[in-house]
Amino acid sequence: MTVLRLPFIVLLTGLLGLAGCSVHQPVSLYQLDSGTPGQPQQSTGMSVVLGPISLADYLQRETLLQRQPDGSLTAATDGRWAGSLSSDINQLLVRQLAWRLDSQRVVLAPAIAGSTPDVQVLLSITRLDSGAQQPAILDAQWRLLDRRGQVRDNRIVHLEQQHTGTSAAQVQAQGELLQRLAEQLSVALKPLANQPPVVENRKVTAPASVKQADPGKPKIPMASPIRTDMEVFRF
Repeated sequence: MTVLRLPFIVLLTGLLGLAGCSVHQPVSLYQLDSGTPGQPQQSTGMSVVLGPISLADYLQRETLLQRQPDGSLTAATDGRWAGSLSSDINQLLVRQLAWRLDSQRVVLAPAIAGSTPDVQVLLSITRLDSGAQQPAILDAQWRLLDRRGQVRDNRIVHLEQQHTGTSAAQVQAQGELLQRLAEQLSVALKPLANQPPVVENRKVTAPASVKQADPGKPKIPMASPIRTDMEVFRF
């Protein structure tokens, strides 16, 4: 009986070992590194509304993508984003801009109803990825709108960052690219801090002029009827 049971036990042990390897394969969760931004001190600093921020469709997922040498994208097998990549990007940029502008008045869109910010930043991120053998790349475009809603700056940005190849190093490099984007954006924002207030142009309607009679012409009295048995008009 012992000879017959031994192969079965060995086979069962091997199957359980394989199952354990497949179930307990570690998957790392990653978040973007926002650096070490300081706390802004000015509560009456520059008012900035950041957004809407448009993110490329392929980035709106939890999958950590890997750029291949041929340009294709594949899902990483050893890691994924810990949450919403879009939310991570928004919070990173807000903290970086608030610190670099030293202003507590940097908020995400939409703006508070009835308020007019100094600048609104319209931002589009069309690429943010990397690969084991590919550098981290960020492609973005921003437009800056002043208090009157006029475009004051329009810029296309391309940034690259090298890394050591691991997933953790790639995520670190992507976070550094966004920090560099915030640095360039803050430089473009600072000249718009001291804009004159917007004055509403109200049209003042002039009162209607009273037409006066020409003194050179004789005044003709109006006929007024006298009520009797018959209508008599006196002039």
